[in-house]
Amino acid sequence: MDYRQEWKIEINRADLFAQRSRVRAVMEPDAHAVDGVYHIRSLYFDSPTDRALREKIDGVNRREKFRIRFYNGDVGFLRLEKKSKLNGLCAKQTAVISPELAQTFADGRLPALTSDAPPLLREFCYKVKTEGLLPKVVVDYTREAYLYRPGDVRVTFDSGIRTASRCADFLSCDLVTIPAGEDAILMEVKWGAFLPDLIRDAVGLTGRRAGAFSKYAKCRIYG
Repeated sequence: MDYRQEWKIEINRADLFAQRSRVRAVMEPDAHAVDGVYHIRSLYFDSPTDRALREKIDGVNRREKFRIRFYNGDVGFLRLEKKSKLNGLCAKQTAVISPELAQTFADGRLPALTSDAPPLLREFCYKVKTEGLLPKVVVDYTREAYLYRPGDVRVTFDSGIRTASRCADFLSCDLVTIPAGEDAILMEVKWGAFLPDLIRDAVGLTGRRAGAFSKYAKCRIYG
């Protein structure tokens, strides 16, 4: 599993306009964006005691969480994801799953797996069974993303964070969501082997430091 460095910085609307201008000058837009942005919906899972949430809040050094995610309303392409943290580094593992399987998990049920099921799916099912993982909250937001090939750098701006607690309706385009508090904007910077000075300068913000912003934790306040 490949770990990457990650910065998360909460910014305001004025910061966004300035940062976007600087980032666009040196990075290329994500090819998957539609009119510069794309919509992300995730369904997060946690234990009955909210282990993942508590470990995030407490800053536990080694932790993980599972989610199912799709983009731009396309429920024909769903991914099961495991996000891991270790010593401040992050890693993500993914497996494509069917809408039927995603709905099974959203309903809080455990499916029977076939012999060719991906290892990540097997691990998730094992932890659903042994740790009691349950669907907890839906997280919606809009993302604007930029790439820089040297250093495998990715800069994203996430905004319009909304949430819903009706997890069984995760795949429905009619799911009613509500704003997750004030209109927070999150800038994330992720990189592999190194962060080029060009990008470091472009995303630098005087007086602001990287923090531990979590969209999952923010939305759990409301669901």
